[in-house]
Amino acid sequence: MYELLFRHVLSRMDPERAHHLAFSVITAIPKLRLDGVFTRLTKAPVDLSVHTLGRRFPTPFGLAAGFDKDAKGIRGFGALGFGHVEVGTITARAQPGNPRPRLFRLVPDRAVINRMGFNNGGAAAASLRLARVRSLRHERPVIGVNIGKSRVVDVEDAIDDYLQSARALAPMADYLVVNVSSPNTPGLRGLQEIDKLAPLLSAVKAEARATPLLVKIAPDLSDDEVRAIAALAVELGLDGIIATNTTLSREGLKTDAAVVEAAGAGGLSGAPLASRALEVLRIIRSVVPRELCVISVGGVDTAYDVDQRLLAGATLVQGYTAFLYRGPFWARQINLGLARLRTTRTPEL
Repeated sequence: MYELLFRHVLSRMDPERAHHLAFSVITAIPKLRLDGVFTRLTKAPVDLSVHTLGRRFPTPFGLAAGFDKDAKGIRGFGALGFGHVEVGTITARAQPGNPRPRLFRLVPDRAVINRMGFNNGGAAAASLRLARVRSLRHERPVIGVNIGKSRVVDVEDAIDDYLQSARALAPMADYLVVNVSSPNTPGLRGLQEIDKLAPLLSAVKAEARATPLLVKIAPDLSDDEVRAIAALAVELGLDGIIATNTTLSREGLKTDAAVVEAAGAGGLSGAPLASRALEVLRIIRSVVPRELCVISVGGVDTAYDVDQRLLAGATLVQGYTAFLYRGPFWARQINLGLARLRTTRTPEL
């Protein structure tokens, strides 16, 4: 049903407009007091829970940062079956992001190119919304908060900018993420260099205090760079790593080259990222101890994909782009599929 709607209606609509339309429907779920109904529909028949970062995650599958930029849809996404919702990327200062158009579908690849540019209402406004969600007695998913550098702030002043966001948002987060890997903010990816990353993470960790801290990295790093950041995370006592963000690569796409070129600059997400995201996951897991939380994101579409990431060492798995292609009950499909895999897999002897 949804695929017919996507093929004949949504795929012809401006991608950002379609996103806002879908988001308005999702945020309406708790407003109409339908969250209890949806939660019963999306709950898996077996226990899928994962204990990590000092929290119980009802399912290992969650929503990656980028969809809920301003922490406005947390309860709705939880009702749809996501065990955790990572909001953001949120910056210390409110900013409109890059000029439109800035979101493009590559339908033959089940992929998206975006150059949104951290459009959000700022850390102070998001903190108030998060406080309201946390004050409610309703069941909610685990809340991750992803923070990035404000565009108007020079890279040399990035630490103070991140600290301002951490100060406002860490108390409202179940876990906090330092995003240094988006390709859409000038100079941001340069913060992944160890000599710049170490003081940034140390400062944010001190500011975050008891809130678990993770760092999100790019898939375009070399294998050695991935190993170096993984080792740094362990050295600094971080609680986890998220791998990966979007890629600048355009290799191996099925979409007509002219369409890809017309889309222009931005990060590519979706199915083409799956292979590299899995590689990076395995590299990280070979370096870090078992107890470190590793969240794998990039190219997951089905319950089998999620299961393969878990078997490869992921603690949790996130998705985003396939949500646009699979529709509102995607997380439910993942959870039910994981439940079937758990009940049919032959135990190891």
